[in-house]
Amino acid sequence: MSYVIDRRLNGKNKSTVNRQRFLRRYKSHIKKAVEQAVGRRSITDMDHGEQISIPGRDIDEPIFHHGQGGRQTRVHPGNREFTSGDQIARPQGGGGQGGTQASNSGEGEDDFVFQITQDEFLDFMFEDLALPNLIKRHLAGTDTFKPVRAGISQQGNPSRINIVRSMRAAHARRIALSGGSRSRLRLAMRELEQLKLTQPDNLDDIKALEEEIHALRRRVARIPFLDTFDLRYNLITKVPHPSSKAVMFCLMDVSGSMTQATKDLAKRFYILLYLFLQRNYERIEVVFIRHHTSAKEVDEEEFFYSRETGGTIVSSALRLMQQIVQDRYSPNEWNIYCAQASDGDNWNDDSPICRDLLINEIMPAMQYYCYVEITPREHQALWYEYEQVAAKFPESFAQQQIVGAGDIYPVFRNLFQKRMAS
Repeated sequence: MSYVIDRRLNGKNKSTVNRQRFLRRYKSHIKKAVEQAVGRRSITDMDHGEQISIPGRDIDEPIFHHGQGGRQTRVHPGNREFTSGDQIARPQGGGGQGGTQASNSGEGEDDFVFQITQDEFLDFMFEDLALPNLIKRHLAGTDTFKPVRAGISQQGNPSRINIVRSMRAAHARRIALSGGSRSRLRLAMRELEQLKLTQPDNLDDIKALEEEIHALRRRVARIPFLDTFDLRYNLITKVPHPSSKAVMFCLMDVSGSMTQATKDLAKRFYILLYLFLQRNYERIEVVFIRHHTSAKEVDEEEFFYSRETGGTIVSSALRLMQQIVQDRYSPNEWNIYCAQASDGDNWNDDSPICRDLLINEIMPAMQYYCYVEITPREHQALWYEYEQVAAKFPESFAQQQIVGAGDIYPVFRNLFQKRMAS
């Protein structure tokens, strides 16, 4: 058996179509490998793709063969080792498959391994995820445009030429330029035919008419079939397209009850959320709020790396978010979202306040609110108060629990899974 290894460098995007077809075919294997990769590596470690392994049996092409039973006649080449009636023992061992004991016989295939890029990794990672209830639209300040057909133009890009209109214009031009010549040609041909019938001996007039007819035909033939004047192009213009404006509030508990391990889990969840928003939505703003006994709006750097801590009053973050919404994000124009992460430990008298704030003031303006409790223990009082909020707003409020790092990605997918429109 001979193997040919092609080491030629492919041109840019030369095999894009075949690669996309391959990725669609083995989508289930790739999604499973991506989910496993997210569980074993850091969420921030997204600067490379992932190696995908597909069992050899899953890439085999289907073949037709004879089933068991029936009477079959075969002709085999002769040999020096076996005679008619001998039975051949089945080869022992794993047949060359990886992970089995060595064998001196049999054949097999290794798993097929290939590399997916960072973009492909993130595409599979965030597939079927979306911000729920993204419906409010506003034209002011939009920076998106939609190309639309705007008629026909005599100037344009050759790739947008309108063949039907161009041929119609060419035909109309030929009719207009050759109309007089064609009319005179038809008249001259009738005169020639009449003259040949009535005066066949009048050779001078017959010759003059024949020369005129020849000159008229040449004049008509000189008119070009297609001229640059005839070309017509599809005119494409860009019109402002209503763009959904959305804001995501990230509320993170940094109180003393949040251990460093718990804070790390919360940060990983928010990093995953931030990466998802930046990759899938062009027009979205993110507001970061850290809180302990008091809440403060911070930038991205301080949100993830500040070491400030203190007691726990969750309502301070909710009040600050409410104030920011009133000042900068009108619910009539913005889709407002919130993702809150905490260990659930709160000042006892504050949890009912959080519940009332959400039910009476915050949730009516929210498109979606998700609460993530990061704790291996039993649920805290805040969780049970939030259950009342979820009962009041079942479509726009969700809560999940994270125990370890392996729960982050499944919880994230559960919270932001695309939902069917009701």
